[in-house]
Amino acid sequence: MEYYSNEIQKLIDNFASLPGIGRKSAQRLAFHVLNMPKEKVAEFSEALTSARENIRYCSKCFTLTDSEVCPICANKSRDHKTIMVVETVRDLAAYEKTGKYDGVYHVLHGAISPMLGIGPNDIKLKELMVRLSEEDINEVIVATNSSLEGETTAMYISKLIKPTGIKVTRIASGVPVGGDLEYIDEITLLRALEGRTELG
Repeated sequence: MEYYSNEIQKLIDNFASLPGIGRKSAQRLAFHVLNMPKEKVAEFSEALTSARENIRYCSKCFTLTDSEVCPICANKSRDHKTIMVVETVRDLAAYEKTGKYDGVYHVLHGAISPMLGIGPNDIKLKELMVRLSEEDINEVIVATNSSLEGETTAMYISKLIKPTGIKVTRIASGVPVGGDLEYIDEITLLRALEGRTELG
């Protein structure tokens, strides 16, 4: 039985389609929006539209940005000879929060998962190899999640990079198996970075 008019139901359905938002949260968000001043709703709507239209991949590291090159890649004071490879933009943000890593990143936008039909060509691996051939890089830190997919991706990256002579390291397993980097505290992430080991 429908309790709400079409417009309200449509709003609830749209919120409910977002990841991690259940029906109750969707209803709460919908009614919050309906109670907002019209100019705030217009501002919110404009922020969504503008983000969707203007945010793109950084041409170097493939994080999300609203300019050609993201602020991290554009920062001359960072160590551009060290690249940390992460699965998602959220993983990058997790490491940035530690404030202790001063290198740059490469965002894969996924991990190799034969079960899900995701192969090396479905993530930003080719772009990483192009970058390594064009830039002077001393070390690649593989900071994929410690899931089966993350480990598979780490080993694949190691096999690709080893012949180039660039040092390849893997973050230490202070990160629990199956743990997503974005949910792990900064101290654990820092220990994982400091205790990284060379991939053989």
